[in-house]
Amino acid sequence: MRFYDALQLGPEILKKKIKEEEFPPKRRMLYLAMITRALLIVILATALIGPVGPVFGPENSCMAVVIFCLILGIHFVDFGYCMSDSLIFLGVSFLILLICPILASSSGPIAAGLIHFISVFLLMAISSDRPEMGNGGLFSFAYILMVGNAVHGELFYKRAVLALIGYILCSFIYYKSHKNKNKGVRFFHLAAKFDLSSAKCRWQLQMALGVSLLFALGSTLNIERMMWAGFACASMLGCYMGNITLKVRERFFQRIFGVILGSAIFYVVFKSLPAKFHFILGPLGGIFLGLCTEYKYKTAMNCLGALMLATSVYGLEYSVLLRILNNFLGAAFGFVFTLIYEKLINQRFESK
Repeated sequence: MRFYDALQLGPEILKKKIKEEEFPPKRRMLYLAMITRALLIVILATALIGPVGPVFGPENSCMAVVIFCLILGIHFVDFGYCMSDSLIFLGVSFLILLICPILASSSGPIAAGLIHFISVFLLMAISSDRPEMGNGGLFSFAYILMVGNAVHGELFYKRAVLALIGYILCSFIYYKSHKNKNKGVRFFHLAAKFDLSSAKCRWQLQMALGVSLLFALGSTLNIERMMWAGFACASMLGCYMGNITLKVRERFFQRIFGVILGSAIFYVVFKSLPAKFHFILGPLGGIFLGLCTEYKYKTAMNCLGALMLATSVYGLEYSVLLRILNNFLGAAFGFVFTLIYEKLINQRFESK
């Protein structure tokens, strides 16, 4: 395996190959590839996201985050249908991410919940013909992030321009990566096969129902930083195939462990470091995230960047408290919802 090929692999695969490799120079090359990959992702993210604030406004940096994550994701995973339809519905996805969170933010809890349901369901239908490949988690993350950062007025028009640039970039990468795939498959062929006897279709519906109900609850209770609960909830809902009850139970406890660990690490390091060095916490979290393979440690490392942003708004102590409580709320809601959905929907339609 060449060094470049190793850079294309995730940390889970690289660590597995390192354990299996007996030739020391090859093991060192794999270690170097894993570290280099983590560094490159942070450097590229900084290069793409950093200039967005001064040009489009700091409030629109979230769209740059979405674009960066989509670029990384769609380079490896296609939508499962032909190129022309894929590029059209990639555009539809960007429109949903751009418009629907803003519509929901201007609506009451019931109307907002309906908007969230339709939006998430469409994103799942567009992107997740094979849920096990991870596109569902990617697009649900993008939507929840945009819900938590809705803008209006001039900032919206700037975000629209940024979304157009992102769509062009993503379309180019998608075309280069998948131009010879799924030539005879149209999107509407897949959409016409929607049936609750299909595990994929039940999962798509579960994601849309769970996320929309959580946001309706958050809107009713006026919970701050609700997107953190949304991320935790979507993570629970993302469990697919196999023993769902066991998977979601394990993920729930790993999520809670991870968010407490990550919040504690951030609190101690933030308090210990001089203020002029606080800025390194976000990039450090990104680098360590790129080296983690276990969900609980990924959750912990995600806390560093998230809390670094939140402290400027809420202060240190309240940010840490909010991070833990919202994650517990979202994870608990997703856990309970998944168990109920498994009992009422999955088991009922699996037997047919």
